[in-house]
Amino acid sequence: MSQREIIQSIAAGATIKELSFQSNHVYRLLRESGDSTIVKIYATASRERRERHALEALLGVDGVPQILERGATDGYSWIRMTDGGAWNLAALPRNLDTIAKAGLLLRGIHDSKAEITNLEGGIDGEYVVAHYKSTLDRLERYRRRLELPAAILEAAKSSSNQPHSTAPVPSHTRPKPEKFVLAEDGSMTLIGWEWATLAPPEWDLSLATWRFSRTLGPDAAQALWDGYGARFSQERLKPWIAYHASMAMLDAAEQRDGRLGDLNYIITDLSSAIA
Repeated sequence: MSQREIIQSIAAGATIKELSFQSNHVYRLLRESGDSTIVKIYATASRERRERHALEALLGVDGVPQILERGATDGYSWIRMTDGGAWNLAALPRNLDTIAKAGLLLRGIHDSKAEITNLEGGIDGEYVVAHYKSTLDRLERYRRRLELPAAILEAAKSSSNQPHSTAPVPSHTRPKPEKFVLAEDGSMTLIGWEWATLAPPEWDLSLATWRFSRTLGPDAAQALWDGYGARFSQERLKPWIAYHASMAMLDAAEQRDGRLGDLNYIITDLSSAIA
């Protein structure tokens, strides 16, 4: 049975709209009553297992999809879940009050104390420091292709630019603007939980701050921060932003051939974070 045949069997008369056909296939099922749900058919059983574990652990937490049905058909694992909405914050006109709601949602997830351990052992401060160092060491071999000045890379390696971590909390680990979706009634949902785990809250907050600033502007990042209500200075996030920027460059360098000058904006952000 093909994935199309699987979704048709799950839909049972609903209108099917394909939302994504990348590694996972995602569909919206629209019924005549106006109700809609999301079905995700996973590329591998492990992907389904990771997301399901996170959603089950976070059951009842505001802004997290709920599982309605799940199954496995002809080797394909799938989940039908609640539909968070058709619009995401990266595509909508910028609204700072709405972005502040995203920060509040993220804070609620961090405060939920859910036991998410999808990634082996979770992520703690010791892992972050070691992984940041190894990321910078691996970037060295791609430095010329990236047009990354040696002085910036060396400054990033300074002990003063190591990310500082507090105790791990339930974390999404990919909270970019496009992952926050909005429904017609104004409710917000954070989608894409395959990589959720226990991690320092600085991980999510710094990545969200960086990506909201890059996509929607510095005032959007400030609105997110205000909504989150962090009890520490934003300065603490700069080494974390350097960490995320370094990982983004390394990922691109390891997957692409030729020169990588189109990543200069990330180098700019890295330089700013370690200044």
